[in-house]
Amino acid sequence: MTYVQSATIEAVRYDEQAHCLEARLRQSDKVIVYEDVPQQVYDLMLFADSMGDFLREQIEGKYPTYERE
Repeated sequence: MTYVQSATIEAVRYDEQAHCLEARLRQSDKVIVYEDVPQQVYDLMLFADSMGDFLREQIEGKYPTYERE
């Protein structure tokens, strides 16, 4: 995973072939996997003013999600 500058997200990983975005949350240390996320959406998140806000507003609830340890 790649560590990022975010108050909400500690690290992210994107699988280009599977279109899966993984985000490790800082407060809970949980890893949430979002499926079917287009590469463009992931790229926009990386350059957003607030990655946490982008995740909440543009990804959560829009893509299938599961938690992994």
